[in-house]
Amino acid sequence: MYASDTCSKCLLHLKPGASGCIQHFGNIDPMLKQRLADLGVTEGSYVTVKRYCPWGGPVTLESGGQLFGIRKQQASYIEVVVS
Repeated sequence: MYASDTCSKCLLHLKPGASGCIQHFGNIDPMLKQRLADLGVTEGSYVTVKRYCPWGGPVTLESGGQLFGIRKQQASYIEVVVS
């Protein structure tokens, strides 16, 4: 893969149905980072945005066949690489 084929961006910039590889968790809550690690979601994991809940609700993500939701504020710290 060439550098021009990839783009690093915030997880919230992905549209529903789009996937990316987690590059960096940034400044997320350590308890959330541990919860995600318990689910097998670590740096290098692929995540797919399933939906954004209205009125400031959580974002629903899928990784490894598991669905989970996190707050949009916390998702804004997660940096993903999209190819």
